[in-house]
Amino acid sequence: MKLHGEASIPLLIHCHATKSVSSREPAPGIVVLTAETAPALARDLEAALGGLWPVTVRPADAVAVAGLAAAAAAVVLVERPAGGRAGELLAELGRREPGLPVVIAAGEAAPDELARLLDAGAADFVVHPFRPCDLQARLLRLLGGRPPDPLVGRLKAKLGLRRLVGRSEAFTRAVERIEPLAACDANVLITGETGTGKEVFARAIHHLGRRADRPFVPVNCGAIPTELVENELFGHAAEAFTGAAQARRGLIREAEGGTLFLDEIDALHTAAQVKLLRFLQEKEYRALGSTEARRADLRLIAATNADVDAEVERGRLRRDLYYRLNVLPLALPPLRQRAEDVLLLAQHFLARHAAELERPRPALVPAARQALLEHDWPGNVRELEHVMERALLLAGPAARIERSAILLPARPGGERPPASFKQAKSEAVARFERRYLERLLLAWEGNISRAARAAGKNRRAFFELIRRHGIDARRFREATPSAAPAPAGRPGVIL
Repeated sequence: MKLHGEASIPLLIHCHATKSVSSREPAPGIVVLTAETAPALARDLEAALGGLWPVTVRPADAVAVAGLAAAAAAVVLVERPAGGRAGELLAELGRREPGLPVVIAAGEAAPDELARLLDAGAADFVVHPFRPCDLQARLLRLLGGRPPDPLVGRLKAKLGLRRLVGRSEAFTRAVERIEPLAACDANVLITGETGTGKEVFARAIHHLGRRADRPFVPVNCGAIPTELVENELFGHAAEAFTGAAQARRGLIREAEGGTLFLDEIDALHTAAQVKLLRFLQEKEYRALGSTEARRADLRLIAATNADVDAEVERGRLRRDLYYRLNVLPLALPPLRQRAEDVLLLAQHFLARHAAELERPRPALVPAARQALLEHDWPGNVRELEHVMERALLLAGPAARIERSAILLPARPGGERPPASFKQAKSEAVARFERRYLERLLLAWEGNISRAARAAGKNRRAFFELIRRHGIDARRFREATPSAAPAPAGRPGVIL
């Protein structure tokens, strides 16, 4: 869940500032790999790319294709694709840099030759003469409509975070928050649904900060039994309790000088939250059975997949602890808000798992791509990865992944995917109307007349709407705690 007003919260915190990325790191460029000797074609291609990106031209040998993690895209230049070298390069790039967009630039090519390269994993192609507008438009489309963000390239180059894959606006906004959060030592609270990559972002914040050369210690709070939380965090002295023959360093001591990442922070029992709060306030702790107080020098990053506001209201997350943790908030978007990243991530996971199995990356047929785009992905990026791994195994050595290999959970009520724009629009309108009517009836305790007035509709038209959607207004009155029971012997009356 997003925190209310997150975008408007100014970062008015005294930080150990670092210089901006753009002031010290060049933007990721385009690498041209020449598969054959074609100096004239290479010059034309370099001229067509100039103006938007730095361009590097290299011979396409094994050394040249290594170390491309910071590149925005690669262009493989061949005089004619029929020789097979272009396909070999695509396979090698797919193994070394999964997710890196690769464009084929050919001196001349037949349609069937280009089709084979697209099936082998090429993102696009262009044929000589290389017109700047054609080539730049293709690369801008692949890179999200704008020159690449230097921060993403730096993260990939420095950290090897190949799971930071995406070009959607929602994802880019989250990535752009990483460097300002890394520039200081204030506590960070990362919120997002399960599978959105909270630990990946926490590691990025750590590795871009001044503590990058110190430990990053991840802890799943939901996996620690309540009675062991204090021992896990603070450690214990020798003979502190029966069976404690030796002293044990806690996780806080393990993270000394670095970053402690507490995932599922809302899973901590209230008593454990009190101890954690005291540690955050004092920056001191004592191991169990020890009289010596130790000061800790570390940064704390916490994460949760829960609605933190609701958890605070229910009392499951202490309000004072929440305020201590939520100094710098970072909300990660779910995959359903990153529709343009779905196919990019799918290709990335296919390339990675195909490389592990030492087989070429298969192509997704249009029906399979459509199925991926129509799914809501409640499990987010993690669910997509599992679906693609399963599809690759089901496809076996086949060069294509058919729709039948994309196994997705059944839609609620056996709902089938929309077959046309008209049907999709009709279903979306119906879902909106039903949600709107149910929320309005709940707000007005099932009173149809008042709900109709709030909606700006006459009572008859409003009643016809709820009848069409099969909504029983009485259940909203019964579900409202404040509703008074009807007198004995008389049914409840809804006006």
